[in-house]
Amino acid sequence: MELSFFFKLLKKYRLVLIFIPLIAGIGTFFLVKKLPDTYISHAQIATGIIDASRHLLDKDANASIQAQQAFSEFSNLMAIMKLKKIVSQVSYSLIIHDLKYPAYPYSKPSQMLSEMAEYERDAALKLFEYKFNHFEPLLLYNKQERILNDLLHSMKYDDASLRKDLIIYRDEDSDFITVTYDSANPQLSADVVNILCTQFISYYTQTVKKNQSNAVSFLSELLVQKRNALRDKTAQLQKYKIDNGIINLEEQSRAVFSQIISYNDKKQDAEKEIASYEGALKKIDGRFEPGDRRYFESVSSKINQTITATQDELHAVQNKYIRSNYDPKYKPSLDSLQKSLSAQINLSSDQYITNPLTHKDELVKQKLALEITRDLAKYSIQTINAELADLNAKFARLVPFDAKVKTFDFDINIASQEYLDVLNKYNATNLKSNFSIELIQVEKAEPEAPQPSKKMLLIVISVVVTLFGCVFVLFLMFYFDNTIKEPAELVNKTQLPLLGYLNRIPGTDLDLRKLWDIENRDKMQQYKDLLRSVRFEIDQELRGEKVIAITSISPHEGKTLFSASLAYSYAMINKKVLLIDGNFERPDLTNALHPLLFLEDYFKDNPHSSIEINSSVATTLGNHGNDVTLLEIADEAFIKNRFDDLKSKYDIIIIDTAPLTALNKSKEWLLFANKTIAIFEANKELTNAQKPHLVFLKTLGSKFGGWVLNKTTANKKRT
Repeated sequence: MELSFFFKLLKKYRLVLIFIPLIAGIGTFFLVKKLPDTYISHAQIATGIIDASRHLLDKDANASIQAQQAFSEFSNLMAIMKLKKIVSQVSYSLIIHDLKYPAYPYSKPSQMLSEMAEYERDAALKLFEYKFNHFEPLLLYNKQERILNDLLHSMKYDDASLRKDLIIYRDEDSDFITVTYDSANPQLSADVVNILCTQFISYYTQTVKKNQSNAVSFLSELLVQKRNALRDKTAQLQKYKIDNGIINLEEQSRAVFSQIISYNDKKQDAEKEIASYEGALKKIDGRFEPGDRRYFESVSSKINQTITATQDELHAVQNKYIRSNYDPKYKPSLDSLQKSLSAQINLSSDQYITNPLTHKDELVKQKLALEITRDLAKYSIQTINAELADLNAKFARLVPFDAKVKTFDFDINIASQEYLDVLNKYNATNLKSNFSIELIQVEKAEPEAPQPSKKMLLIVISVVVTLFGCVFVLFLMFYFDNTIKEPAELVNKTQLPLLGYLNRIPGTDLDLRKLWDIENRDKMQQYKDLLRSVRFEIDQELRGEKVIAITSISPHEGKTLFSASLAYSYAMINKKVLLIDGNFERPDLTNALHPLLFLEDYFKDNPHSSIEINSSVATTLGNHGNDVTLLEIADEAFIKNRFDDLKSKYDIIIIDTAPLTALNKSKEWLLFANKTIAIFEANKELTNAQKPHLVFLKTLGSKFGGWVLNKTTANKKRT
């Protein structure tokens, strides 16, 4: 598929491409001729969404506003402006003006308005004013209000009609919303825009104020609830502490735990001292002989009793001193007893209680001192263990108190956090409600000059659109056209060789002598040149053979004209040509040339039948057109002998057969042909029904000479 065919198609339909857009342009001219001038008014509303100068109080909250969030807010505002309840306010205002001031209406009164009586006008005016003041829609189930709705439609003041010419958009990435309206009345355009902006700002402001007031009231009530909940939790904790005598549980627990650690340290020190004293005593005992020991014990028994009594008294005072958590008042008594004990020990060492033969007085003194110190350490461990038991019991009693108090503290923390969150939200909402940003109409709409006329633009657009529509339709015709127009397309789709192509010639006259007449030379020259080229290709395929069968897939593809033209072309180069009309169904060649000889007579088994050669023109062998086939006239062997006889008399034998759709009537002739040539008419599609015939041609193999594409629109120039 080449674009050259598309341009040829455009050239073919050039008059359509000229006249249809022209008619469309003329029709558009008459349609737009009486169009009134249009007036556009516009106004701007400052929203404050992205204007930093209007966010002084909540600058931090709006400093990082995202583009998507801003887009959503602007879209929401513009959607509210297009609400029916807002646009209906504009409708009410317009019709109220026309009813109040009939001498200066916005639009020409409709037939319905003109036919209304005075009392009907007054009633309609009152109802419209009521609806406007109370922001209410018309109720269509009410008969009277349904009539008023029809009145709005008749004047084209209804919301649907107003929305057609109403444009609301955000001015690029700015903080402004622009509202425009287009109408045939400049004052109407300005008033529609101004009324819409005023009603929208009023409605939006009231809605926002109401929502903020509801939010503040709700948060105020919630704040009281959270404060009361916090107070209840705090009161429960205080009551629990009073009931259980808890002043400062954390400090009490810390003090008891510190005492436990201190007593554990003292216990460890005492145990270390006892161990060290026991070891020292064992060493001293090892140095005494048994006799010395008996002597020592018998002499020192009285002194030891005194020392033991002093030790017991010292242990009692030391026990009180430890239990009182080392109260200083026991310190003097403890020091006095220790001094007395030391004096008694020294006295015992001064006595000659040791063996004079042994000089171990000093060891005895040390042993007595160590025993006393060891006994003191043992008694102190008992007192420390008792105190540790008391402290652990106190600490164990504090554990459930601590768990309960922590539960109360956790509840109080949650209640406190909830209270603070609600308080912050309440303060922010209250502040925002007192200093909320309001929409401002920064630019009011004014009546303006008429817009440039678009009549010529509409005419041009109609012409261009129509032209493109026609071109598009022609392109669809070209794109979905599967017909074969070029020789290369025929070869690609059939995968069979091609001998050449012939252009279309006017008429169906088979008087081929006129093709070479001087008077028709310019007209038929291209056809003759192409025919000569095909003749040359056929000679190359024949290679000395003589019988050519001309067939086609379908009828009316031009094979008869081609057969006659090819025969005459060979006659022009002094070839003896025999042209056989083998189409029994439609003997067009016989009817056109009126031959004197017929193949039914020649191919009968008649030894006396013969053909006389005419040397001046090609000889034509016609048929009577009966419902017969070639093999019904004679058998194959006899027909072959007849063809052998014809080959000896003629240089070229051309058989015009029936199309392949005639089945065996065509194929029987191909049995006796050396080469078969198929004619295919250009600008036709190769259908699925024709594909079996295409397979048959492929089975001929080398006997198939090739295609001749007939009736093409090729425009070959002479050189």
